[in-house]
Amino acid sequence: MRNSWKIAPAIALAYCLTGDPALAAPAAELWPRWQKHDAADTRAIDHSAWGAFLGKYLAAPHPSGVNRLRYGGVTKEDKAALDGYVARLEKIPISTYGRNAQQAYWINLYNALTIKVVLEHFPVESIKDINLSSGLFGGLFGGGPWKARLVTVESEKISLDDIEHRILRPIWRDNRVHYAVNCASIGCPNLQAEPFTAGNLERLLDGGAREYVNHTRGAAFEDGRLRVSSIYDWFQADFGGNTKGVVEHLRQYAEPPLRKRLEGYNGSLDHHYDWSLNTGR
Repeated sequence: MRNSWKIAPAIALAYCLTGDPALAAPAAELWPRWQKHDAADTRAIDHSAWGAFLGKYLAAPHPSGVNRLRYGGVTKEDKAALDGYVARLEKIPISTYGRNAQQAYWINLYNALTIKVVLEHFPVESIKDINLSSGLFGGLFGGGPWKARLVTVESEKISLDDIEHRILRPIWRDNRVHYAVNCASIGCPNLQAEPFTAGNLERLLDGGAREYVNHTRGAAFEDGRLRVSSIYDWFQADFGGNTKGVVEHLRQYAEPPLRKRLEGYNGSLDHHYDWSLNTGR
């Protein structure tokens, strides 16, 4: 779904030879510095500015089943308010907070920062058109803003890839994070209509998984074959490591009609992903 912060030469060579994006999918590589937390801390972080922005510009639910953001309608004042929200998050000493508050913080920062980057370059047809990477691999893997270090938290320069693949995935080891972080694309799981908080994490993570799995961009049968999002290919390691694991994961969140068709399915998987910008009215 997103480019790796670091690409091993062997993987890069494999990509060059095969053109297979899955071979270049980023692994969850722990950044130990962000494991620090205070288990006794119960402070809440104010994400109301992000909630206000979403309430004004996110069409959710959308008739298509894909929540849409009205990028073209965002005012200069609200762009500044979003910038201010991201700047305030940068100043928070997040290592001193409890685990749930930290997880919600990183998810919200990722999503707000993604929207901020798109707005800075809008209009674009796809977030992949925003190439903030430099050097050979930046162009080779299709551009995008994911490897650029865009914010500074506790004196550390951090990229979107760092947040997802070096913090969220390895620390929490919860594959539902793939349904929480949003890459501003039609093929991506929905950008949620409210900020993540320590108190609503489970509801939003579970809800995001169910929304996606039961939408055709997540999983659908076509002529007897199971077509799933490329997320389950790129990050198969997070979903059991093989086709059987992916199907079992889908069954966990599938509504009865889809769940019934998934039972006993032992065929191969087709993959698809739509990188078009999740814009709309």
